[in-house]
Amino acid sequence: MAIAEPDLLAVLACPVCGGPMLAPPAGLCCSACGRSFSVSDGIPDLRCEPDEPGEVIRGFYSAAPFPGYPPRDSYSALRLRAARSELARLLDQAIAPDALVLEVGCGTGQMCLFLGTGDRLVVGADLTRASLELAVAAARRFGLERVRFVETDLRQPGLRPGAFDVVYCSGVLHHTPAPEASFHAIARLVRPGGFIVVGVYNAYARIPHRLRRAVARLTGLRWIPFDPVLRDRAAEPARRAAWLRDQYRHPEEHRHTMAEVHGWFERSGVTFLRTYPSSMFAEPPLQGAELFEPAEDDWPLEAVLQQLRWSWTLGREGGLFVAVGQKRPR
Repeated sequence: MAIAEPDLLAVLACPVCGGPMLAPPAGLCCSACGRSFSVSDGIPDLRCEPDEPGEVIRGFYSAAPFPGYPPRDSYSALRLRAARSELARLLDQAIAPDALVLEVGCGTGQMCLFLGTGDRLVVGADLTRASLELAVAAARRFGLERVRFVETDLRQPGLRPGAFDVVYCSGVLHHTPAPEASFHAIARLVRPGGFIVVGVYNAYARIPHRLRRAVARLTGLRWIPFDPVLRDRAAEPARRAAWLRDQYRHPEEHRHTMAEVHGWFERSGVTFLRTYPSSMFAEPPLQGAELFEPAEDDWPLEAVLQQLRWSWTLGREGGLFVAVGQKRPR
């Protein structure tokens, strides 16, 4: 699985100066500043000098890469598992079959593998090599030749600005020290007219989980009431342990309102299109490419009421919501 293929090399960039990358016989180097970067097991290490907050998060996921793969997994099983998510199905339908797709904070790469069909080139970027090694192993096992992975920090990504048709980043920004700054960094990677899809914890919908977490910590994680994901993973100890660490022991967490994320979009030159689930009470179910089309309405009061409602729906599994936007022309 060579890293130096022209279509992949074209989207890589120096994380220090932003210069184009070259592929000498060993590793990678920046054509502008001359810095060299290693490549191991097909995964380029395009990180700047590590900082303390980043290393804390990196160490956290290195201990238990999330999400894990079940024993004796197969590509058909992975697709069936991912297709249970309506959002995953909508993304797959909305993204063009020949699109250049980036997942930021891809973890063990399961969404990348799900989207890696047709002529798409899907690049998964993550800070944690332990997670990426699982992702690469799965891609090889499943014979997916157009899914690649890069070790890099989303705050200074080793990726070319304006290179991607679709950038997807879910469950990541709220675990960074400065979520809005991190959003601006990844928004620069979307081409004009391209789409960005971000998933973060909602301030209202996260309340039920925060109550569960308080009980869990008081009991030393011996009793965790009403967590459906833990119940579903009762027979999968490794995946259950990964969920416990991610949801109940994470060292950094932020929560955001819809209006706050709307502001991020505006300040990054991104037109806000819609949320998933919908911010409207009566919007019909989305079909096909409608995920990348603007919602019919954007009434702030209705959005607040809907977020309160999410505490009873999304709150069951952590309270994550998704916002979709389109990069405006320069």
